[in-house]
Amino acid sequence: MSPEEGTPPRTPGEGESITIRPARPDDAGGYLQLVDALARFEKLPPPDVEAKARLIDHLFGERNHYRLLIAENRADGHIVGYAAHFNAYSTFLARPTFYLEDLFVLPEFRSARLGHRILVACAKTAVAEGCGRMDFLVLDWNELALDFYSRHGVPCRREWLLHRLQGDELRQVAGME
Repeated sequence: MSPEEGTPPRTPGEGESITIRPARPDDAGGYLQLVDALARFEKLPPPDVEAKARLIDHLFGERNHYRLLIAENRADGHIVGYAAHFNAYSTFLARPTFYLEDLFVLPEFRSARLGHRILVACAKTAVAEGCGRMDFLVLDWNELALDFYSRHGVPCRREWLLHRLQGDELRQVAGME
């Protein structure tokens, strides 16, 4: 029996009980539960079974398409937050760009400054990897996230407008000769 097994669970506010680390294959189940929680929060349908299988394959498979930092509650081993990220490239900076796809923390752990700790871990990773910048998107209705990034001094670059092709639109453009 490890010392932690005989210890009562700590409250979410005790930040020292949370470890932020790169994900391992045995984290897949907990990670996918948080992806579902993020989908509920964003009022979107969660990934289906096939998409979840791709998420895990693209993370841990032969060709990694993205990376994942997880926040693990050491008291019980549950994953309570994550940051999915990958590198893009800036031709003007001639450096990689750390692109933060998702940063999500379970609501009951947000008061423990866990989002702050994950954001800092991402920024440290970006600096260590020689990235010239860190980019991410925030939904315009997500006041919690907008306030969070504002408190961290992250400016909103309103001069850049997101354009996206997906699904049938993407296939239509791909078929243009």
